[in-house]
Amino acid sequence: MFLRSYVRRGRDKKHTYWSLVRSERVNGKVKQRVVAYLGEIDEEGRAKAAALADHFLGKRPQGATLFEPAPTLPSVQVLAHKVRVERSRAFGDVWLAWQLWKVLRLDEFCETSMDQGRESVAWPTLASLLVLARFCEPSSELHIAEEWYRHSALEDLLGVDPELIQHTRLYRGLDRLLPHKAKLEKHLKERCGTLFQLDFDLLLYDVTSTYFEGEAAANPQAQHGYSRDHRPDCKQVCIGLVATRDGFPLGYEVFDGNRTDVTTVEEIVEVMEARYGRAKRVWVMDRGMVSEDVLEWLRDGGRGYLVGTPRSELRKWRGALEDPQGWQTVREGLEVKYCLGPLGNEVFLLCRSADRQKKEQAIHERFHRRIVEGLERLARRLERARRPCDASQVNRQIGRLLERNQRSAKHFVIEVKPDPLRASGLRLLWQEPKEWSDWARLSEGAYLLRSNVANWSAEDLWKTYVQLCQVEDAFRIHKSELTIRPIFHQLQHRVQAHILVCFLAYAMWKTLEGWMKQAGLGSSPRKLLHELKAIRSVDVVLPLEDGTELKLRCVAKPDPAEAALLDRLGLKLPTRLKPPPPLAKM
Repeated sequence: MFLRSYVRRGRDKKHTYWSLVRSERVNGKVKQRVVAYLGEIDEEGRAKAAALADHFLGKRPQGATLFEPAPTLPSVQVLAHKVRVERSRAFGDVWLAWQLWKVLRLDEFCETSMDQGRESVAWPTLASLLVLARFCEPSSELHIAEEWYRHSALEDLLGVDPELIQHTRLYRGLDRLLPHKAKLEKHLKERCGTLFQLDFDLLLYDVTSTYFEGEAAANPQAQHGYSRDHRPDCKQVCIGLVATRDGFPLGYEVFDGNRTDVTTVEEIVEVMEARYGRAKRVWVMDRGMVSEDVLEWLRDGGRGYLVGTPRSELRKWRGALEDPQGWQTVREGLEVKYCLGPLGNEVFLLCRSADRQKKEQAIHERFHRRIVEGLERLARRLERARRPCDASQVNRQIGRLLERNQRSAKHFVIEVKPDPLRASGLRLLWQEPKEWSDWARLSEGAYLLRSNVANWSAEDLWKTYVQLCQVEDAFRIHKSELTIRPIFHQLQHRVQAHILVCFLAYAMWKTLEGWMKQAGLGSSPRKLLHELKAIRSVDVVLPLEDGTELKLRCVAKPDPAEAALLDRLGLKLPTRLKPPPPLAKM
């Protein structure tokens, strides 16, 4: 993603307009799509951006401790031919991350909640370092201590000498941060709710897994289980995330790696209610999260729910699927039908998607073709065989073929019969029952939702359910952008602290995403961080005639594209930084 400028010349003035452009590969060709038109960055636009920044920052100074006031000094003679630049470090991305840390007021929370003693580096400072590093450049604590911190401008923001940052001290910072997990979740809930006017009457819940590198023998939660990362060879833990309808994180819990999803629902609901009160809420969950016992427990507690159902439940509504009456179009290519449950205390929503139907048809056809081709090859081998074949071995080959193509395996009835006229002694026969093919054509693209919320329309139910993609996006960001996986920590409390740091970084991610949307900058925080990372801080060394040197720590002037991004966010970069005390005395 990049900025593109458009110049329009009027009679008396030249106007420059900006747009945010994304390059995408479509059918092997790179095409450019405009994500957002930024317009002309005029004074009115800057005033709106400044008001937006005030809303997020609470009119707190963006960098009062960073600005170095212009001193009143006598003129000095500088040897221009000896002027040089030193210590170039990435500044823009860490500075923006530091702003987000203050937007969420995590600096205030850590200062008041974390104990402080005579340690060389304060625990609140270490907490901010861990989260900012995870947000800007996810890596191990060892890499942070040995490489990343030394090459970023975070030293200027935190005022901590790089020599004091070691990986063992960062590990202890993790240990100090973990006990505040519950309070941090409540703090973020209040702060994000204030910033974005969130409502908490509807909660999204889903579970994912993340795997370990190593045995993790000291962690009882590390177990083998169903791996969403396709790494069944590795131990893992499961993470259950609760989010609002907009995807803002409300809380999470870490479960054993072999825990079944459905067994986590009652625990997570009780934890959220104990933390935030027993308000009337609607829980939205995918079909793998619920069972009849769980739904009964939710109903008995007076809780609302909207869940997906297993595909097998769809057969009970075959008559409604075949009936052309009662369907209503929610959007182009999607039809829904509202149905009352048999007991009258639930509603069921039949959904039929044209796009999903095409996808499932293609999947079924591909697997069907593979099975037919495999059976034909096996039948030819039995026909050409010159010696008797073992029927049990042939059945095992058929079983493996069906296992590899399970999506169409039920459409075939296969028999291996003895045939004395053949050398192999066997004949392979198969048929495709019409009832299976008829049901496949009828059910392709269809799925069923279930709820005990009776006063919602069919359109409201469907639109609410599809918001589960917000939790899926959260898991994707945790894994791809914040690198929550793989986990290298082996101790249980360190793993818990690692996940907490990723959770806090995700809260910053969603805050920046919300800020960008309100500023008209799209919704790609990583692209924005990449653009601002090019802004660097440097030490300008001015040799004087008397043999001394004057060092000024400055921030490079952003180019027009970077300046336009900052203008839209309403942020103003510092131009001069206060050097740390040892440098200031030189």
